[in-house]
Amino acid sequence: MAIVTVDFDGTLYQGNSFKVMFQVGKKTFGLKQWSIVFTGLVKAIITGLVKGKNAFRLQFFKAFANTFKGKTELELEEFFQQLVNIGKVDVHQGLVRQVREHQQNGDMIILLSGALKPFLTAFAKELQLDVHILSTELLLDQNGVCTGEIGTIINGEEKVKQVQKWVTKELAQSEKGTNEIWAYADSESDIPLLHFVEHPIVVNPDEDMKKIAEENKWPIFAT
Repeated sequence: MAIVTVDFDGTLYQGNSFKVMFQVGKKTFGLKQWSIVFTGLVKAIITGLVKGKNAFRLQFFKAFANTFKGKTELELEEFFQQLVNIGKVDVHQGLVRQVREHQQNGDMIILLSGALKPFLTAFAKELQLDVHILSTELLLDQNGVCTGEIGTIINGEEKVKQVQKWVTKELAQSEKGTNEIWAYADSESDIPLLHFVEHPIVVNPDEDMKKIAEENKWPIFAT
């Protein structure tokens, strides 16, 4: 049995999570939510000027997550289903078929991403993929209401840590042995994960990532 990790944005999903969130936001956000987004954008720009592009993305990601404060699990599910309805045309169907082949071989699939977990959950359900999901959590209070806060962002080195933790737990609970770990990913932030696994596969890379893949002799999975 192999463990197969699949990145989301740019890999399984060829669209942009933020773009579709804005599309749905235009229909559903009120003045309060847009005020949160605008304030977060200003803070993100200032942070980005000081600490760089990744810090900008992190700050803005946190601000956008704060727009969900007060929503119930059902309301979150309805919001992210709207994202799926818009974004499903950008699913990498070739990779979906590849994932199904892995499953037929008895492999365990993990959607591994910094994207918000409710989005990935809705997408997996839409695609009828029975997968484990390791991604950024939207935190809920004891009554199941969103606090507007997020858990650890699953990106870069954190992906490696999460996979290691998951594998250790899985092996402790299962009699099945794990022979190898695969990773399907597309961006430079995934490089630590690609170095970590036995079978790194780069999906639809841009020119910079294509050069890195070629230098490391990593296979490229194209559309």
